[in-house]
Amino acid sequence: MNAGKTIFSQLMEFAPRYEFRLCVERYHGDYKVQSFSCWDQFLTMAFAQLTYRESLRDIEACLRSTSTKLYHMGIRGQVSRNTLAHANQVRDWRIYADFGQVLISTARSLYLDDPFGLELDNTVYALDATTIDLCLSVFPWAQFRRHKSAIKLHTLLDLRGSIPTVVIVTSGKIHEVNILDQLIWEAGAFYLMDRGYLDFGRLFRIHQSGAFFVTRARRRFDFQRLSSAIVDKTTGLRCDQMISLNSPVPKRGYPERLRRIRYIDPNTKKRFTFLTNNTLLPALTIADLYRCRWQVELFFRWIKQHLRIKSFYGTSENAVKTQVWTAISVYVLVAIIKKHLDLDRSLFSILQILSVSLREKMPIQQALEASISGPTITDDTNQLILFN
Repeated sequence: MNAGKTIFSQLMEFAPRYEFRLCVERYHGDYKVQSFSCWDQFLTMAFAQLTYRESLRDIEACLRSTSTKLYHMGIRGQVSRNTLAHANQVRDWRIYADFGQVLISTARSLYLDDPFGLELDNTVYALDATTIDLCLSVFPWAQFRRHKSAIKLHTLLDLRGSIPTVVIVTSGKIHEVNILDQLIWEAGAFYLMDRGYLDFGRLFRIHQSGAFFVTRARRRFDFQRLSSAIVDKTTGLRCDQMISLNSPVPKRGYPERLRRIRYIDPNTKKRFTFLTNNTLLPALTIADLYRCRWQVELFFRWIKQHLRIKSFYGTSENAVKTQVWTAISVYVLVAIIKKHLDLDRSLFSILQILSVSLREKMPIQQALEASISGPTITDDTNQLILFN
């Protein structure tokens, strides 16, 4: 039974405390800390994400308003905006990044058999980046343009469950294609990318690792057709070719053959030209695979709307990355709960319920399932009749 436990403490029971301690010890996060530990910091930041707090003062006022319940929520230290601001600024953000990876590993194992729109045994990833605009005078370390700052969230999304497996936070000046140098490619997996990642030398490294990529070709594209396969043009396909590159620099980067597929979307009539190193899948499946890349765009839209990553509680690079990784951890933690409790709800619905019930003392499953069947209408014989 969960008698006496708040929903927030039950939620945090799904976050492995032992693994968190290992992350803290790895970076000496609690060195000379007396009252407000890294775990208290994580719980406070997670509470702020789940309840949509807008500032440090907002977090402090909200938690101190029910200070008698902090112990039952698992927060042992005294919460103040100065203490939290200092912790976000000086404690290594990699503590929360490593812990986020622990949660991601757990979530991926739970969603391993989930469908993503295509019947494919391979793991499929979508790679993309989103930009979050900042004020240059407040965030000078993230200068993006002459009069503007920004950060980029480079994300590798596992399409089974929409779980972000890699999140890299950089300043806005870093181009997306440079992130390909930091990734470890999984043999047999598919990587879906837009043409911003089109660099033939880097794509060849994906090919050499035994992985597959699907991307779009640029308009001015010099190549030589080696062979063509017959396609059914009623499906939107226009050609399925094996090609080699003509230009000296691209050919030096990718000396082997590529597969080129032209496709017209039957609904929007837009034309697409895909490049891939996979020669076994049907051409229409390649086109459908690239359509699944849109899930990473939906993921970015979702976290920007429902998590606190567009405005920040601190101005330093460490504070920003700490907040981003706390938000990612909360997202993955809610996905884990959805699977563990077998909830027939969207992540949005679960977040909305948690945001207003974190300090209630009732079983978390009861709280999340309470209104699935809708309100119960009872026949109250004492109710006065307005109209006869």
